[in-house]
Amino acid sequence: MKKNMGSTDRIIRVVVAIAFGLLYFTGTVSGTFGIVLLVLGVVFLLTSVVSFCPLYFPFGLSTNPKEKS
Repeated sequence: MKKNMGSTDRIIRVVVAIAFGLLYFTGTVSGTFGIVLLVLGVVFLLTSVVSFCPLYFPFGLSTNPKEKS
């Protein structure tokens, strides 16, 4: 699994994941939409930690400057 995410992409994902978590845990969003945002936030955090986005792979995309062609 080659890293296909650059540092800017990772930082943005972490910030968005934190925002989704805050929206859910403060009660701003709830119900099904809140759970969807929470799951999406967890996915964003996981992909940031491993620096690999599975959706980038089939399209050959990369935000990692070392992997750009």
